[in-house]
Amino acid sequence: MQMSSTSTRLGTLAAAAVALLLAVPVHAQEGVDAAAIDRIKAEGLERSQVMETASWLTDVFGARLTGSPAIKAAGEWAAKKLTEWGMVNAKLEPWGYFGRGWTNERLSLQVVAPTPFPVIAYAAAWTPGTNGPVTGDVVRIQADSAPDLEKYRGKLRNAFVVLAPPRQLSPRFVPDAERYTDAELDSMAASGPPAPRGGGPGRGGRGGGAGRGGAPGAPSFMQTRTAFLADQGVAAILQSGGGNSTMGTVFTGATGSRDPKTPTRTPTLILAAEHYNRIARILDTGTPVRMEANVKNTFHDQDLNAFNVVAEIPGSDPVLKDELVMLGAHFDSWHAGTGATDNAAGSAVMMEALRILKATGLPLKRTVRIGLWTGEEQGLLGSRAYVRKTFGSPTDSTAPVTPAYGKFSAYFNMDNGTGKFRGVYLQGNTAVAPIFTEWMKPFNTMGMKTLNAGNTGGTDHLAFDGVGLPGWQFIQDEVEYGSRTHHSNMDVYDRLVADDMKHNAVVVAAFVYLAANRDEKLPRKAPPRVVQ
Repeated sequence: MQMSSTSTRLGTLAAAAVALLLAVPVHAQEGVDAAAIDRIKAEGLERSQVMETASWLTDVFGARLTGSPAIKAAGEWAAKKLTEWGMVNAKLEPWGYFGRGWTNERLSLQVVAPTPFPVIAYAAAWTPGTNGPVTGDVVRIQADSAPDLEKYRGKLRNAFVVLAPPRQLSPRFVPDAERYTDAELDSMAASGPPAPRGGGPGRGGRGGGAGRGGAPGAPSFMQTRTAFLADQGVAAILQSGGGNSTMGTVFTGATGSRDPKTPTRTPTLILAAEHYNRIARILDTGTPVRMEANVKNTFHDQDLNAFNVVAEIPGSDPVLKDELVMLGAHFDSWHAGTGATDNAAGSAVMMEALRILKATGLPLKRTVRIGLWTGEEQGLLGSRAYVRKTFGSPTDSTAPVTPAYGKFSAYFNMDNGTGKFRGVYLQGNTAVAPIFTEWMKPFNTMGMKTLNAGNTGGTDHLAFDGVGLPGWQFIQDEVEYGSRTHHSNMDVYDRLVADDMKHNAVVVAAFVYLAANRDEKLPRKAPPRVVQ
């Protein structure tokens, strides 16, 4: 999931609208087939393969940065696995230009004086390596303008550059992992989504990193400084990892360019905040610090395009089989961990939901299609490209849409970590509230009961919502997402909660089954668009 998600609160009017709709009797078509749901539960809870899938994606293939060989290998494995499970048309579907791939293959960082100690650090994505071992002094750069830089000219070759003072870190007085209480869920049902808990970098938003170049015009001071440091031949730029109370957890991102025409020239290393602070404090005493680094980063320029993984179960109804229900999650990750909670969790759950539906043999009137998106961390690139090509522009409400637009029913997304589903964000689509209320009833005793009228942002359901198609993200327990795993080196398989993953796969399979077999498509909040 991207960083700094912005949640739009719809306020008391939206909450009142939901309450009113929940008071309206549900049509007979919303009767839930209890026997079918029981079969889904039995398959998903007793014979689950979701953790095996998650282990392949994380342990075997590792970090899945878009454009890297690892994500290509993982995508090919996922398509093959979906085919083995009985899905059709499983493939890697190209969506367009992304830029260079990048892989970190080696990193060691050591303070060698005044007191030697190893440093916890990770390379910033799309930055170069050191071209072998390099040793140099740590230099604190204090400059607010281009003229200020001149005092450092000729003094920085092989230097490790520090640009900021130590950061104040606070002790944590709350648990790293939390589940929503009943009171919190009741509050969510009556208002917009709450601010994230946990004290980490937060949910959603856009991961850092340059794409195809910045805006034209005069360079900013930051750009001038970056060029100056590269010209001076510095060994690396040192940055402190994010988070307020990290305890060795390193929250990473990207600072480099994906454009082969404008490559980043200087290595950037993101350090555990505690180690960064120690180095900075030593410098503040006037004591020299000397470091040694060996960083090998590889760029992959063979194919500058990216792909999504898609597969489907064809519908069986002669009339409704051309209509579509979708489920999905982003497949890519950042690189310091293995992308477990963000977002192998979502990809494995969505794959498992399809496996459950095939294994139970339950009929599906509409076609069900999975989309595992890449480029999400750089701005929902894969899902937006898919929506634009398949249905219409997610950013221009006046643009015409394709014929497939009118045959679309629903999209369900997972991208809030490993936590258990507790309900659904309605994205302002209050007409669906009584329907989802009925669909959740078989899972009420499992903690799934809450509808929130508001929007939640930062992930791929927004591509569908943006074009006026019904797309939803589930309300999930936070667990350790904001405090420990989101975009961090600790986003690894061991932070996944198996029971939550099984629960989520069963809920998704049930929602998809009910959407695929409903007499009508699910309601939309937006007026129809003009078909081209």
